[in-house]
Amino acid sequence: MAKLKTSEIIDAIKEMKILEVKELVDAISEEFGVDPSAVAVAAAPVAGATEDEGSSTKTVVLKDAGAAKIQVIKAIRDITGLGLVEAKGLADNGGNVKENIPAEEANEIKAKLEEAGATVELA
Repeated sequence: MAKLKTSEIIDAIKEMKILEVKELVDAISEEFGVDPSAVAVAAAPVAGATEDEGSSTKTVVLKDAGAAKIQVIKAIRDITGLGLVEAKGLADNGGNVKENIPAEEANEIKAKLEEAGATVELA
């Protein structure tokens, strides 16, 4: 089997939906017995540094679902492909809807969520 380069793996992950990435992380955690949250915390400053250097990717962050939470949950499910429970959890608690996506796509997602009644930021 040919060895994949890090950039090839990252490009493949960028094409995945959030649910697929979660399943991948769970599979890696199970296979190698590692806690991915420890790696994510350590990698966070590095990711922030690359964004400051003029990156054209954005992260859509849900700050508040607002009064029309059901509409926001529906929008989250349409955007991410998450199940009802996961989408409701995101609407209840806020957080990243989609990460490292092109700025144009991020603006479209932000508009959809705001139309549904949510408060959204791009990071």
